[in-house]
Amino acid sequence: MSAPQAKVDSKLGRAAVQMFTANERMNQLLIENLDPAAWKAEPPGRVRTIAAIFTHVHNVRCKWVRLTAPHVKGPAQLNRASCTPRQARAGLAASAARCCEMLTEGLGGRLEKFRRDGWARPWPVGMEMVCYMISHEAHHRGQVCMLAHQMGFRLPVEVTAGIWNWETLWKECGAEGGIGRDS
Repeated sequence: MSAPQAKVDSKLGRAAVQMFTANERMNQLLIENLDPAAWKAEPPGRVRTIAAIFTHVHNVRCKWVRLTAPHVKGPAQLNRASCTPRQARAGLAASAARCCEMLTEGLGGRLEKFRRDGWARPWPVGMEMVCYMISHEAHHRGQVCMLAHQMGFRLPVEVTAGIWNWETLWKECGAEGGIGRDS
């Protein structure tokens, strides 16, 4: 699945959009390969289900876009109690596209501040924003992999290793020359 590559003014901005697109491909790979029974299985302890984790990632993205680039129309939020894997994949793809649009505008100098939440101080738009966004999602992907394993729904090694193969992910996402290079 190739996300549309937006026009970004700088090489750094293009690389940021490519990185976030590869980041989204990792989310899609996990959902595509997750045993359907794991989606709403109750994990041990008082933690979110896998469905709730992925809906959280989507809903937080919607918040980032709404607070940082309110003129960008974001997708509808997902309901963690009723969201299916198919709905999550579609929602995540849509919110990733809006985040890429926000990154394009921000790293092109058209946004002033990154607002990650109403309670948090705004940050300057830049690589800090990109790092925060990807770190947030990597944290939750780690939770998903761990929960799936703990609940007996191990992901194939091709998937758990594949989310670390950035070169392949970049190519799958349309960055044939690699990160930061024009295709």
